[in-house]
Amino acid sequence: MHVSAWRVDCGFVRPCPGGWSWLSDAHVAAALLVAVPVWLVLGAIVGDRMRAPIGWSTWLSFVLLQPLIEEFAFRGVLQGLLLRRSRGRVAGPISLANLGTTVAFVTLHLMAQPPPWALAVAVPSLVFGHLRERFGSVLPAVFVHIVYNAGFGMTAWWVQR
Repeated sequence: MHVSAWRVDCGFVRPCPGGWSWLSDAHVAAALLVAVPVWLVLGAIVGDRMRAPIGWSTWLSFVLLQPLIEEFAFRGVLQGLLLRRSRGRVAGPISLANLGTTVAFVTLHLMAQPPPWALAVAVPSLVFGHLRERFGSVLPAVFVHIVYNAGFGMTAWWVQR
């Protein structure tokens, strides 16, 4: 496969439509807005059992490094491969590629977190996968993942104050 074709398959390209216009898309706005009540409910229900990152390096890892690595690996490489292999087949409103990627994403989190927390990443994973497919790029998924992690971390910090 040619390098540029590989970049396209993996979503390592600018989102379509070009520039930053994807930020004003209704799907991106909905993905961001729906997170706010989730953070509030988590803070109210889970409270001090939430763990905020401690120190700047941990915050940078949680908010920037982990979303970049996870989105490039999962929504970029894995979902790109699955999209090519599944030829766009869907299960209801969700592509088989997005479902497969979400199973892998949850499995990774099961290795590091208790099952309820790991399973809780399934819906965000489907959102990230949808954005990756909608725009043909991992950039919107990376951006929303960064916001989700920052909001989760801030909620954890807030309830522990």
